[in-house]
Amino acid sequence: MEMSIIPTKMFFTKGVGIHKDRLISYELALRDAGIEKCNLVCISSIFPPGCKIISREEGLKLLKPGQVTYVVMAKNETNEPNRLIAAAVGLAIPKDDNGYGYLSEHHSFGETAKKAGEYAEDLAATMLATSLGIEFDPEKAWDERKKVYKASGKIFKTTHICQSAEGHKDGLWTTVIAAAVFLP
Repeated sequence: MEMSIIPTKMFFTKGVGIHKDRLISYELALRDAGIEKCNLVCISSIFPPGCKIISREEGLKLLKPGQVTYVVMAKNETNEPNRLIAAAVGLAIPKDDNGYGYLSEHHSFGETAKKAGEYAEDLAATMLATSLGIEFDPEKAWDERKKVYKASGKIFKTTHICQSAEGHKDGLWTTVIAAAVFLP
């Protein structure tokens, strides 16, 4: 018997957790994101055709405790005081409703949320562009490539979500997560 699970809805969420224990720091980041009550299964990077992006609030209402929930998640953590960390998920969706898009994860140290988020968005857009045969110069800056992608008429939307934080001043574990959460 073939089993196929194709999500119909997706929402973005993010969170930060701080605690002396690494695991509890992660749990607190999941709580901050609102997805701690689910059994999370990390998946790769395909955004299904026809999948609808909904708000975080709407998505969280649809989750049930213990539910197996598919996510594309970026996570980063540190116990170094003041170390800048970021976790970002980028998304690129084709104009063709029958086509699939791409999600990407990026985890970094020393990058601002803006820089990490744009990098994740760039990764997703580049994967989509190459799958659609859009020609571009990989050496060009993201802003320039973004214009080429849009001008192709094949890419409908690119976006990202990012969570950054500085490591706790007293060396407690600091965890950041960003996630695209899929719903059936």
